[in-house]
Amino acid sequence: MAPAPATVDHIVNTGHTTIAVRDTGGDQPPLMLLHGAGGNLAWLSVLAGHLADRHRVVTVDLPGHGHSGELPAWEWDAVLDGLDAVVDTLGLTDPAVAGSSLGGMIGALWATRHPSCPGVVSLDGNPAPTRPEQLPGLDPAHAAAELDRLHAAFTTMAEAMARPVPPGQLATIRQAQLADLTRHGGTAADWTEAVARNETTVVGETWLRPLPATLASLRPAMDSLDLPAVHRAARCPLLLVLATTDLPEQQPYAELYAAYRRWQVETSRAVAADNPLVRVQPLDGASHAMIAEDSVGIADLVADFVTR
Repeated sequence: MAPAPATVDHIVNTGHTTIAVRDTGGDQPPLMLLHGAGGNLAWLSVLAGHLADRHRVVTVDLPGHGHSGELPAWEWDAVLDGLDAVVDTLGLTDPAVAGSSLGGMIGALWATRHPSCPGVVSLDGNPAPTRPEQLPGLDPAHAAAELDRLHAAFTTMAEAMARPVPPGQLATIRQAQLADLTRHGGTAADWTEAVARNETTVVGETWLRPLPATLASLRPAMDSLDLPAVHRAARCPLLLVLATTDLPEQQPYAELYAAYRRWQVETSRAVAADNPLVRVQPLDGASHAMIAEDSVGIADLVADFVTR
C-alpha cells in the first residue's frame, strides 16, 4: 500500500498579496475549501479530514485572514485572481470549490468565471440582511427598525475589533473563542489552531484578524454584492445549501432571520428556474455553523455534488 501523501503548507504570491495554503496532496480530484469571514483555513480542518480520502483538498486563508497578507481594499476580482494564482502554483486542474458564508459567496463568483469547474457548493454563502425588501412578510417600517438594531450590533462588534487585545486578556479571549467554536461541534483539539491562527502582532501589540482596514472594506463589499445575479450567472454546477435554523446570537432577531431565510429560498428557487446549473437545498436543522454541526454530513453532501 502506498503511503498517504503528506499535507504541506505553502505561501503563494498572487501579485496582489500572499495567500497561505494547506494542501493534502495526492492524485485525487482537487477540491478547494474556503472559510467564512473572520475564520481561517484551520476552521476547515475537520471537514477537510472527512474529504481527504476522496479529494486532494486545498484550504486557504483568504486575504486579511490567518497567515495570508492584506489587500489594499477588499475587491472580489483581486480575491478571485488570488485563488487563480493558488490553482496555477499548485498545478490544480479544474478544482471543485466549496465555501462557507463568505467562502460561499466567493465560490459563487468562481462559478461565473470557470465553466469547466466540476461543481461549486455554497454552504449558506449569504451575508446578513441589509434591506427591508429582503424580509418578506414584515411591515417595512418594522423591518427597517429591526435592520437598524441588527446593524448597530454589528457596528459594536466591529468597534471592539478595532483595537489591540488588552495586555493580560489574550488567554481569556482565546478561551472565549474556543468555547464559541466548540459549542457548535467538535473538540477543543479541533479548534485550537483556528483560534491562534487569526492572532497577529503589530508594533508589539496583539491584534485579531481581520484587521480594521480589512473589515472596513469587507463588510460593505458583502452587503452590496447582488447574489441572485451572481447565482444566475453561474456557468458551472452550483449548489446553494441554505441554513434553516438560528445561531444562538441570531435568536434575538428570530423574526428578522426567519423572513430573510424565506427570501433566500424564494429568490434562490427563482434563480434555479432560470439557470439549470443551479440547485437549491435548504438543510433541515442546520444553522450558519453547519460545517461544525455535522462535518461528516457536509463532507458527503459536497463530495456527492462535485463528483456527479
